[in-house]
Amino acid sequence: MASEDTTADDRTAPAEPLTEPEHQRGELEPSAPVEEPTAAEKLQHTRTAGTWAAVVVATIALIVLLVFILQNLQPTSVTFLGLRGDLPVGVALLLAAAIGGLLVALVGAARILQLRRTANRRNRASTH
Repeated sequence: MASEDTTADDRTAPAEPLTEPEHQRGELEPSAPVEEPTAAEKLQHTRTAGTWAAVVVATIALIVLLVFILQNLQPTSVTFLGLRGDLPVGVALLLAAAIGGLLVALVGAARILQLRRTANRRNRASTH
């Protein structure tokens, strides 16, 4: 039986002392904060996530364009390369923007083809 002169501190102390400190055994010290990985470290960017984000942005852009067209339905006369017609203002501006986008895409595609040809030539030259 335990003697009556034991205190509460004696009862909570471990039965035998630790032979080596906790940090030397690979255990964390109780006062050391545990760092959780951030959300950016946990998640990796995937093509599907990028596609989903592009679809969301494109949908918002289409809604904005639809509102613009519906608010600009006044007819206007449009002449292009000798062709003449009447279109709503919103549709005419959307058509002009689409044609401009196609022209930019064509120039970009030509530049990409040029860079690919140059890269292929360099690869062939370096392998021979």
